[in-house]
Amino acid sequence: MLSLVILGVLVSVVHAEFYPTYPNIERCVGLPVQYSCENTTVVTDSCCNVVQGGLVLQAQFWNTYTGLESHAQLLPKGSWGIHSIIPLNCDGTTAGQYCDPGRQYDPKPLPSTLSNGTVIDPYKGPSVRQFIQEFGRSDLLHYMDTFWINQGAPNEDLWAHEFSIHATCTSAFDVACYEPGYKKHQEVVNFFETVVKVFQMYPTYDILVASGIVPSNTTTYTRAQITNALYSQTGADPWLNCYDNGTVLKEIRYFHHVLGTEQYGHFKPLDSIISSTCAETGIWYYERTPTSEKAVSD
Repeated sequence: MLSLVILGVLVSVVHAEFYPTYPNIERCVGLPVQYSCENTTVVTDSCCNVVQGGLVLQAQFWNTYTGLESHAQLLPKGSWGIHSIIPLNCDGTTAGQYCDPGRQYDPKPLPSTLSNGTVIDPYKGPSVRQFIQEFGRSDLLHYMDTFWINQGAPNEDLWAHEFSIHATCTSAFDVACYEPGYKKHQEVVNFFETVVKVFQMYPTYDILVASGIVPSNTTTYTRAQITNALYSQTGADPWLNCYDNGTVLKEIRYFHHVLGTEQYGHFKPLDSIISSTCAETGIWYYERTPTSEKAVSD
């Protein structure tokens, strides 16, 4: 009986579909490797070095609830949540939004009309969750459902938004970078993998706790306390984003230049070139609603 069980497991593994998601970096062998926004020679292949969107931000959210607790959409206990990786031009201006209408998977585009007047139609096809499943990446899907949590809407709506508005404006995720043998949505799954990888570089919650900065409904912090704690482990000042007149911490963004591709290259931490929206003192880093969190083992 045991041998039949083992055989059944082996058969299920053989029949499980798993498709690689990596781009074709063989084309990059022998080419100059240089940090984005620091190149001194002309970049000959935008799939091998980040050209469009060379100032790359890793963004994390601190939300205190999800609004979908009744659907078991909960925040990760002891961790900040993923926002995205965000491309900017080297001078800090936007690298664009929804740059490829043919790869627009956002069901609720924001903005719905670009500054040039282009209307972004809502996507009505299969969810990006299905894209991940089609590539056999249940492991990735589990991680995203644990750490990449939306507020007020299903998680996959946020994932689709971040790919559509940002990845399509980053040269390394162009479809051409996955040729030959491109499988549809390969770069979408690869973008999600990359977002997770860069998020894991910055255990923000743990770094702050180690410096005595914990979520609290009774104690406030100064901007210097928060930035100094993060600088001590990253070597760069991140961007802090606060709401309610700069008094409530909600987001942190880490700035980088990238050597090689975002998928596999080296992220060099940089000081933020954008002014914080947080006040100098009296910053609240609120506790989460206890029923909005779940313990995680990842």
